Amino acid sequence: MTRPSLGEALLSQGALSADQLRIATAEQRRRSAPLGRVLVQLGFVSESDLCEAQSQSLGQRVIDLDPERIDAAAIALVPATLARRFCLVPVSLDLAASTLSIATTDPGNVAAIDQVRSAVGGATRVEPLLAREADIAACLARHYGAEWPIDDLLAAMAASDEAPQSGAAKPEEGPPVIRLVEALLADAARANASDVHFEPQQGCLRVRYRVDGVLRTARTLDRSRWPAMLVRLKVMGGMNIAETRAPQDGRMSMALGGRQIDFRLAAQPTTHGEALVLRLLDRERGIVALPGLGLAADTQRLVERMLARPEGLLLVTGPTGSGKTTTLYSLVSQVCGEGVNVMTLEDPVEYPLPAVRQTSVNEAVKLDFASGVRSMLRQDPDVMLVGEIRDASTAEMAMRAAMTGHQVFSTLHAPSASGAFPRLRDLGVSGSLLAGNLIGVLAQRLVRRLCPHCKSPAEPSRAERQTLSVPAEAACVIHAPQGCPRCSGIGYRGRTAIVEVLRVDADIEALIGAEAPPRAIQEAASRQGFRSLREDAVRRVLEGDTSLAEITRVLGLAEPPA
Repeated sequence: MTRPSLGEALLSQGALSADQLRIATAEQRRRSAPLGRVLVQLGFVSESDLCEAQSQSLGQRVIDLDPERIDAAAIALVPATLARRFCLVPVSLDLAASTLSIATTDPGNVAAIDQVRSAVGGATRVEPLLAREADIAACLARHYGAEWPIDDLLAAMAASDEAPQSGAAKPEEGPPVIRLVEALLADAARANASDVHFEPQQGCLRVRYRVDGVLRTARTLDRSRWPAMLVRLKVMGGMNIAETRAPQDGRMSMALGGRQIDFRLAAQPTTHGEALVLRLLDRERGIVALPGLGLAADTQRLVERMLARPEGLLLVTGPTGSGKTTTLYSLVSQVCGEGVNVMTLEDPVEYPLPAVRQTSVNEAVKLDFASGVRSMLRQDPDVMLVGEIRDASTAEMAMRAAMTGHQVFSTLHAPSASGAFPRLRDLGVSGSLLAGNLIGVLAQRLVRRLCPHCKSPAEPSRAERQTLSVPAEAACVIHAPQGCPRCSGIGYRGRTAIVEVLRVDADIEALIGAEAPPRAIQEAASRQGFRSLREDAVRRVLEGDTSLAEITRVLGLAEPPA
């Protein structure tokens, strides 16, 4: 039986159209690059869809690589230069069968397999396995180390300062400052940092990563390195290197660790020089399907019921950094389809969404949220995503869009779901207007997940039971962080959302129309099964997802609710 080609497999999955395949094929011929890589770079398919199609085309299943389960004996057989050149990693060595298993993105690459066979000895059979490029890159970094180790680069730069040599650097290496900047950014990407802070101080340059919402110092460098690093970063971000007295913004994109990562740069003058903060936007991780948000089963059903309403305004509230944009993208991906025209207006566009027309706010041409929504209404949209309701004119236009038969998603700075109503009234939206056009409100916070490999169970104390509202006689186990190599000794790995969802029904509409206080609205919602942020956080603790200390840090829990 003849197996389908990669393009045919993607077509049969419905992940690719015939027109897109023609465009990608033409681009492949122009670039002389693998078709799969071209498809991902063009944004036509995700890496997950690509791997599934490759599996169907090659007749191989995609293996899940775990860096902890890689055979050290297999790693020792294949040189790092060879592994990186062909994007492969040795997985296991079977001495009895004289077989070396390798994970690769292209099991059909005969040249790579021959090179590996030559390196390990002709008597050993090489078995190629299909794996994701990002997973292979993580294993390469774990077992072979960074391609450009930061400590080695700093030592080489120090030696160069002491004994300068004539001649230019090798073209494949580039100047040391370029390699140092790229090594730091690659290190931040491996650590799953959301932000990188370059902070010049009186005697040094402090480099900090924000990982899972918490800043930690990654490096402390000689301050003399910063001017050259800053120029390099500004050039990469398209910023003015001659301007040092005014704040600047920039943007760039890089392929790091098998992932395409976008960076937003922000420079700020300080007393010790310009500080620079980079926001990392991982395209693969930025779009999470609705089931991936970790909602309780009944909460997810409630959200799906709200999304089924064809018109109205759906709000997501929470402080800065609480994952509101990620949730909005999840909602959009849930309703997006061939027969739906989805448009977004953001400040700025963070992640590219397939089959969605996205626009960035641009103050230079007087394109703000209010005027942008007015313009989008003339584009025949079905669904509109408005990045943030921050003033009266934007609130008015969002409500007008909801009234005229559109489904509108947006964010609002409010402390809770019920707190969104007085906030909208402060912006000039009357209660009577809200009552008929609001679908509901999601309020959320992000908490760190306990590392599944080292979290330790414990019997809660009397005070902890009181905080969790658990009776003294009830069986209860909670978990605490410990720290292990897999979580870098922190005890937490990744984050998840705690959410409260308030659906606007007839009873809630009556209270909103009467401009009732938030507490009255929340009490009415509670009688219909509403689960507050605190209750959802307690659920996560009792299920072992996070710790009591973590939800206390995020929500400020001190005593049980009255």
